[in-house]
Amino acid sequence: MHKSSIDGVLELIEPDNPLPLVFDSPHSGTIYPEDFNYACEHDALVKSEDKYVDDLFSEAPKHGATLLNALFARAYIDVNRAVDDIDLELIDPKYRANWPYKDIKPNPTKRSKAGIGLIKRLVAPGASIYDHYLSPKDIKSRIETYYNPYHTALEGALDKTYAHHSCVYHINCHSMPSSQAVSGALGRINPFSSPDFVLGDRNGTSCDIDFTHALRDFLKNSGYKVAINDPYKGVELVERYSDPARGRHSLQIEINRALYMNEETFEKSKNYEKLKADITKLIKFCAKHTDDKLT
Repeated sequence: MHKSSIDGVLELIEPDNPLPLVFDSPHSGTIYPEDFNYACEHDALVKSEDKYVDDLFSEAPKHGATLLNALFARAYIDVNRAVDDIDLELIDPKYRANWPYKDIKPNPTKRSKAGIGLIKRLVAPGASIYDHYLSPKDIKSRIETYYNPYHTALEGALDKTYAHHSCVYHINCHSMPSSQAVSGALGRINPFSSPDFVLGDRNGTSCDIDFTHALRDFLKNSGYKVAINDPYKGVELVERYSDPARGRHSLQIEINRALYMNEETFEKSKNYEKLKADITKLIKFCAKHTDDKLT
């Protein structure tokens, strides 16, 4: 097993004989860089972490899968956003019409307009993270120091696996607040069932539907409630690195935090070890599925 890392940025663990299976946890980082200079309560930022997701999937390399974890906090910069999804309201007004960099230009989406773009502006509706503007230099530094290395590591792991096996299955790992899994949250298609897991394949476009359904059925048979693309379909990391027609499959998995932690104190619950054991079984199931594809 081979481990490589960039201090404060990422950790990559590769088994000696990797299967065409790569897990990544982009939002479980707990390091808040010194230049963050946030003005909100720290606990409000912690709530945006996918806390413990890196640990829940930590057995992946023992079963032949590559595992990549971000070490920095999601609120500092979000690698699951397009690099140009830059919130103009974060930027000093004198730079909004006079952006100095040609290689990175703001192209905000509805996520930035909601305060949750590449660099979050809001920690909750109406609650600002900063009490000052960011400069273009601040944003470029975060991209070059954190965002780009993470994407380079993930793309490299996927390409390396694909080159060896001519296929790759990428599972993008997240957690969701229980409040967003309950009835009616985020305009769910089925507001009468609160899922334990949500699998996202961008409405069948990012992953082999048989794989998505196999994971759904495995989780259901393990006693969990599962939704597909409702309400989470997968964002930048799933979209960017998927191409099912060429054997590149990418699937997002969201876990209801109420299954394993107290969402107010951030402490692990009594069910934590059981869930981790079930996640390890899921990893083994994925490993067998991908291994069977090679025979």
